[in-house]
Amino acid sequence: MHSAQVIIAGGGPAGLAAAVELGRRGVRCLLAEPRVTIDQDRPRAKTTSIRTMEHLRRWGLAGRLRAAAPLKVSWSQDVIFCTGLLGEELTRFSGAFGLYDRRADHIAEPGQQVPQPVVERVLREAVAELPAVTWLGGHAVTAVEDRGDRVLATLAGPDGGAVTAEAEYLLGCDGAGGVTRPAIGAAYQGSSGERPNLSVVFRAPGLAARLDLPPAVQYWVVGRATAGLMGRLDLAGRWWAIVQGVDARRGPADPEALVRDLLGGPAAAGVELEIVATDPWVARMLLADRYRSGRVFLVGDAAHLNPPWGGHGFNTCVGDAVNIGWKLAAVLAGWGGPGLLDTYEPERRPVAAQTIADSSAQERLLAPSFAGLPRPDLATALRAKAGEFHSEGLVLGYHYAGSPIVAADPAPAPAHDPMTYHGSARPGARLPHAWLPDGRSLYDTLGPGFTLLRLSPSADPGPFERAAAVRGVPLAVTDPPGLPDPGRYGAPLVLVRPDQHVAWRGDGGDPGRVLDLARGAIG
Repeated sequence: MHSAQVIIAGGGPAGLAAAVELGRRGVRCLLAEPRVTIDQDRPRAKTTSIRTMEHLRRWGLAGRLRAAAPLKVSWSQDVIFCTGLLGEELTRFSGAFGLYDRRADHIAEPGQQVPQPVVERVLREAVAELPAVTWLGGHAVTAVEDRGDRVLATLAGPDGGAVTAEAEYLLGCDGAGGVTRPAIGAAYQGSSGERPNLSVVFRAPGLAARLDLPPAVQYWVVGRATAGLMGRLDLAGRWWAIVQGVDARRGPADPEALVRDLLGGPAAAGVELEIVATDPWVARMLLADRYRSGRVFLVGDAAHLNPPWGGHGFNTCVGDAVNIGWKLAAVLAGWGGPGLLDTYEPERRPVAAQTIADSSAQERLLAPSFAGLPRPDLATALRAKAGEFHSEGLVLGYHYAGSPIVAADPAPAPAHDPMTYHGSARPGARLPHAWLPDGRSLYDTLGPGFTLLRLSPSADPGPFERAAAVRGVPLAVTDPPGLPDPGRYGAPLVLVRPDQHVAWRGDGGDPGRVLDLARGAIG
């Protein structure tokens, strides 16, 4: 029998992120993943958001992912709408998906366009370097049983044999078709998109040389019989396309003909093209009715399925993993209070619900929606797509105000503005970022546990340090030199959680009670 502190069922982005978050904190994990190898021909997600890149920075992996990414941020930050890939530009959106090619004050890392298989490979390599994590490739969790004092999982191995594993907790990162969600009696609620889609991966070695359009991370083709979007997977001739409004499940589809029409029909004559893979799908807007039962938690796609428009699905999964990861580590280390794990669902489920709602709004604005519009009207009509490509309010602005472990504050919670991020240090929000005069990010000064920011020379961190020591709470104190505009944080002391969200701010108060609230020991 295998034994660990935490079993992670599934080694996709959610499971790998959870393993990194937990493993870096010394939690003994058993990660079971059915796939031995990663399918390079089904790239799925391609957008790694600003927020996910900030977590990768915290893990020491941001540079590693950027080095592995086939398309560097400097290559392009644009989305172009056109009459065909070999046709004319209609309009463009610059600075899409948080792709900044220069340092921006409000973020520690820009976003990165990179195929999901590359992300998984980088995370797998990171997991392999963590002594606390045991990787079981070729093993699928087929049954989960919560015994009250521990969790038992049945694992099917590559030879068909079954083994048992036990742990104190289990994270269900096994996606839509996994066993964890039904095992805890949870069910999806929601709907599916109205339009079917066909994803295609193809090779076209000479295509780039035929392009008159400038580099873009996505090209949206509108106004043709075939409508959809496409882009480069690398600079060596591999491309992806999503043909919208084609239901390959109801009859055969000719992917090469569809791709050639996206390219420009007759203009694509003579383009060497090889279809590598196809994948029919429909967008899902599904949210589990609960995220937890006892010692079992749902993480990522097991808890929610987001439409891909805007590139938020995989990133929301990583956010889940970070949230439950630090909380589990705190409880297993003994300093997390009895109510800490109860806050995972009320913090993360509303984020998923908001993400689904914002992404779903784009379902009615897919490429076929613009068919038949007169050419002069297209550019104006296409501006309605701005929210899909500019969504920093959603990516960075979500908050946990109202959570049982977030201090009350007289300032109102930030209003939801999906397109624009309005930085706020109100407890529950992501700590507003800043660059320090020595070139470091403010986030680089934060510790792995709680961090107390001292923003006034008169503020005394001593009472917090003593209260933390008594409770065994890891607390770093930082007095960031030359922090720009410290007044915007609204208080001389700011307590920051391990996930870089503000837990409390004030001038002292009762440090013991503040820490007890933030670690889930009051309730």
